[in-house]
Amino acid sequence: MTRAFVSISVSLCMAAIVVGAEGELFDELIRVEEHPKRDDSENWPRFRGPNGDGLSRARNLPDKWSESENIRWKTPIHDKGWSSPVIWGEQIWVTTATADGKEYFAIALERSSGKIIHDLKLFTVDKPAHCDPYNSYASPTPAVEQDRLYFHFGSYGSGCLDTNTGKTLWLRRDLPCNHHRGPGSSPVVWKNLVFLTFDGFDRQYVTALDKTTGRTVWKKDRTIQYGTDNGDYKKAYSTPSVFTINGKPQLVSPAAMATIAYQPEDGEEIWRVYHGGMNEAVQPSFGNDLIYVSSGHTPSILAVKAGQTGDLTKTGVTWRTPKGAPTRSTPVLYGELLFMVSDLGVASCLDAKTGKQIWQERVGRATCSSPILADGKLYLFDEEGRGYVVAASREYKLLATNTLDAGCMATPAIALDAIYVRTKKHLYCIGK
Repeated sequence: MTRAFVSISVSLCMAAIVVGAEGELFDELIRVEEHPKRDDSENWPRFRGPNGDGLSRARNLPDKWSESENIRWKTPIHDKGWSSPVIWGEQIWVTTATADGKEYFAIALERSSGKIIHDLKLFTVDKPAHCDPYNSYASPTPAVEQDRLYFHFGSYGSGCLDTNTGKTLWLRRDLPCNHHRGPGSSPVVWKNLVFLTFDGFDRQYVTALDKTTGRTVWKKDRTIQYGTDNGDYKKAYSTPSVFTINGKPQLVSPAAMATIAYQPEDGEEIWRVYHGGMNEAVQPSFGNDLIYVSSGHTPSILAVKAGQTGDLTKTGVTWRTPKGAPTRSTPVLYGELLFMVSDLGVASCLDAKTGKQIWQERVGRATCSSPILADGKLYLFDEEGRGYVVAASREYKLLATNTLDAGCMATPAIALDAIYVRTKKHLYCIGK
């Protein structure tokens, strides 16, 4: 199997790394124009947190943990799923599926104790398509809000359930796509819409559903010039982001070969940039008047000048990294620094305005989980169970190395003073 074929999944490992400043500057730097309404530190409602950027206001998190230290609780999660935990109030939700892809579940746990509140079988599939063993049938991370959970398993099924009763409120199983190696893109909730991404082997499109009823509000085919008839080079696993630029929202949605920005209300195209690459899995970031996107398996990170329209391929790219970018984890932007971790566990810090490398160090082993940032520190997890704490600064400093029994494919969540880490077998609450 080529490396390109295993560059899978957004939740699976869309990880990217966040950008940081010293801890005492965290609160000030976090109040930037692109995030005017940041949620507090109590909830973690979607992939990579309240604003989908991997940043948290949490304090008093531990630097050190092990199976016998700073573990408040540890709960087994049945079957196989690389989706990240999401948190609202006293509930934590994860999704999972059988390894053969025939049964799909949503599980709710009590945040204080780790006790399972709901274990819901959502639907079954008689003949699921192939899923690469590196991926899972439950890699997309759900989104949660007051009283509602929005789950997504790619073309197998998407829906909404009542988080109090566990009742399914609506279910869509008529959105086709051959993922070829399993699903990966996570849903994004914005106002009254849920955005779903289907970049498959056979067809590629983005759709917006009414979050109350599940009906289709709009659907847009990609219309990308892929330069090939091979569907393997057309598939992608990326989660989009909604940014407010010059007072107007944009849904920035990466795909194979190109990234397209749509008007979120109706799906009309605003701009696009061709960057090459398949298996796109990295979520976009925005800051410094730049939008940061990835070229998938190629791999590189591009900075696109914000506020433009049309085809920006020749005129809109400010800088592009020549090498060392991740294909699975998402770089995290914070202030004027951009942190990223490669698939092989090599961490880098870039100047976010110029793309110039500030430092690069090998931190861990194979990595697909996205690092998260809180209190001036980066929390990174690799596929062998190690968790690293690194200072989010211009100077590289490894603060701690920790070990859990199993590896981490999912991106962790943070709420209040605890880190919630899903390994291949358990969900952990890590806290002092």
